[in-house]
Formats: sequence, C-alpha cells, structure tokens
Amino acid sequence: MAVQEILKDTEHRMQSAIDAMKHDFSTYRTGRASSAVLERVHVEYYGVETPISQIANISTPEPRQLLIQPYEKHLTPLIERAILKSDLGMNPISDGSGIRLTFPQMTEDRRKDMVKQVHARTEQARIAIRNVRRDAIEHLKALEKKKEITEDEVKGNESKIQKLTDQFVAKADELGKAKETELMLV
Repeated sequence: MAVQEILKDTEHRMQSAIDAMKHDFSTYRTGRASSAVLERVHVEYYGVETPISQIANISTPEPRQLLIQPYEKHLTPLIERAILKSDLGMNPISDGSGIRLTFPQMTEDRRKDMVKQVHARTEQARIAIRNVRRDAIEHLKALEKKKEITEDEVKGNESKIQKLTDQFVAKADELGKAKETELMLV
C-alpha cells in the first residue's frame, strides 16, 4: 500500500466514524417527531425482516406526532406489534387509516440521560478515529521496515495523520455539543 493510499484510506475511515455518529444521533428521541426513530424497527413481511419505511408511508402531521400509513391494510397490526416490541417505549394508537405515535414532552431526567448517551457516543467516535490513526501509523512503519520509505517520510506523514485526527476529533466534539444543545432545548 502506497503512502497516498494510506492517507486517503485514513481520511475515508475517519469520515466513516463521523458519519456513523451522525446516523446514531439522528435516532435519538428529542421530543420532536422524527421518522429516524423508526429505522431500527423491523416488521416481518412475507418472511423477511423489513424496515417500516419500506412498507408504509411515514409523515409528521404535528411537531410531536408521526403518522404511519401502511401500503397494505393487513400490515397495521404487524407494525403495531413491532413498535410495542421495540425499545422505543411508545404506545402506537391505531385509527382506521393508520397508526399514530405521539412523542411525549421529555422530562429533565430523560434529557440528562440522553446527554450522557451523546457523550458516550462521541467518545466512541473519538476512539474509532484514534484507532484509525494507530492503524495508519502502523502501515507507515511497516513500509519503513520494508525500506519502501525513509524515516523522514514516516515522520512527515505521521504529522499529516495527526492533523487529520485532530480535525476529525474536533468535528466529533462539535457534533456532540450540537446534539447536546438540541436535547436540552425545552
């Protein structure tokens, strides 16, 4: 693996850690209705575990309410059961045309718990980024051992990798603070 490939791969893997963190943050309940909270809920549809978004239309008629309208009527009770079994902690309300999920106002304690989860997820992203840095430096040292690059090239590229690491860790911290602020808004 060439030095440029190592640097490109390092940046790509660090960006992937940030993207995964953003995705996880989108599934956190903030008291506002978001269809992202249903991403982890699957329904058995003709023997296949299928995300709700693929078998129903999900809309937000009110700021704290989701409306799930299945494409096929017989799916309504299946979707209800899947939501009840999930870790959402919500009770679906079925009216003739679909299922409604009402998001309760979040309590102060629940907000603090969510902020702790945000801090933990941010730390996981930092660790992932530092692990990518470690792997990249190990690759550089392996190239040096094979006499493909010099010690000076290793040092120069280590500093480039450290700059990338610092950038991505700062981005993770920034995203964590933004999510914390969003959660603490009443």
